[in-house]
Amino acid sequence: MILNKLKYIGKAVALFKVFKSYSLTNKDIADADNLSVNLTDRKEEFKVILAMAKDAINGRYKISKLNLGIIVATIVYVISPLDAIPDIVPILGWVDDVAIVGFALSRLKSEVVKYQKWAIKPDS
Repeated sequence: MILNKLKYIGKAVALFKVFKSYSLTNKDIADADNLSVNLTDRKEEFKVILAMAKDAINGRYKISKLNLGIIVATIVYVISPLDAIPDIVPILGWVDDVAIVGFALSRLKSEVVKYQKWAIKPDS
């Protein structure tokens, strides 16, 4: 079991290296939002990082390059046809996406809380 997890983490790291210079667009965010239905219990949390990415791209929310990189890589992984387990495989195809989103959310936990507080703050 642990070896399988390490195998998938290794594939995710390799994909992260490929996608780290990718420029995320509003269309990518919209595509990811459409696909979020497949992320089951991570769907709402994923939508928060989509909103955070959109606000960061549009210059409304400041975020570190590291955290933005994690968000971009996660979104690109979800929308990309290049997956550890192809999305065309019923049910199993989304297991790796859910795992990647879960990993990203664990790394971004404090940033997500900070963003949510920022997002509900009334404009001054």
